[in-house]
Amino acid sequence: MTTPRILITAGEPAGIGPELVVKLAQSSHSAQLIVAANKSLILDTAKQLGLNITLIDFSLEQTTKANKEQTLYIIDHPLESIPIAGQLNPKNSPYVISTLETAAQMALSGAVDAILTGPVHKAVLNEIDNANYFFSGHTEFFANKAGANKVVMMLATEGLRVALVTTHLPLKDVSEAITESALNETLSILDNELTSKFGIAEPTIAVLGLNPHAGESGLLGQEEIETIIPTLEKVSPKLSSQLIGPLPADTAFSPKILSEVDAVLAMYHDQGLPVLKYKGFGSAANITLGLPFIRTSVDHGTGLDIAGKNKASLGSFEYALQVTIDLIQSKNQAS
Repeated sequence: MTTPRILITAGEPAGIGPELVVKLAQSSHSAQLIVAANKSLILDTAKQLGLNITLIDFSLEQTTKANKEQTLYIIDHPLESIPIAGQLNPKNSPYVISTLETAAQMALSGAVDAILTGPVHKAVLNEIDNANYFFSGHTEFFANKAGANKVVMMLATEGLRVALVTTHLPLKDVSEAITESALNETLSILDNELTSKFGIAEPTIAVLGLNPHAGESGLLGQEEIETIIPTLEKVSPKLSSQLIGPLPADTAFSPKILSEVDAVLAMYHDQGLPVLKYKGFGSAANITLGLPFIRTSVDHGTGLDIAGKNKASLGSFEYALQVTIDLIQSKNQAS
């Protein structure tokens, strides 16, 4: 089996991303890890942490080799201003975007097998002096670059995968967003990715209801009766997956049910993710489904409050890397 190539973006330069990259590089890996970041920033971070690191300038002509301890391949990106840990600087926002541009280009061209993204700060990225520019998140950025009409957010930890029909919406807008089209598209993408990227031949998906007790036969809401159940019945014959539900969210995460399913589909962000983060906070990965390439991320933010203090935990980054490698291997086997 060939050694996979994974492109890592170091994220916000004033956050914990550079520290996580340096710490990750201290171990050997079964993949070639290439970081899109500022070379001096990574070297300075290693020096501040008292850790050794050797950076190798990456080129496509190189033979793919797994990383040795304290070694990292790098694609250097210039910074406008020297970062100060914990202090956001809009001058460096174009640098962050340029690392994401590199990641998208390399993934779409097939130069790398996957992207693993470090955390960025959306607010400071939107301070770029361009009236036509808006950064709503990694997921939307890569979807736009890939020309993907619909993508699905999934978070995964050991023993649990949770995908979302809606993501960052005010709660008052969720019901209106749970449409036949949204459910159909989300289930189709989830079904396809579970088989093609996760290597699960006949997945089982637990679909949550929107309302308490999944609507209690209409007593607590009509969305299950009017939209969710009819859509599940219509889409189910087209899928490789077996669909179970709609299930009441307060009982769907029981050990018995989770032992029988490969993924849970939640209707909205805070219906499914609090359970996942309680189960696996610090050891979970964010996976974008529906892209023509594999993209994973850590399950946390930029950690500005602990940046520069050698307090960042490597747990989620390590877990996301392992998930990425597993996805590459499953995808290769499926193809």
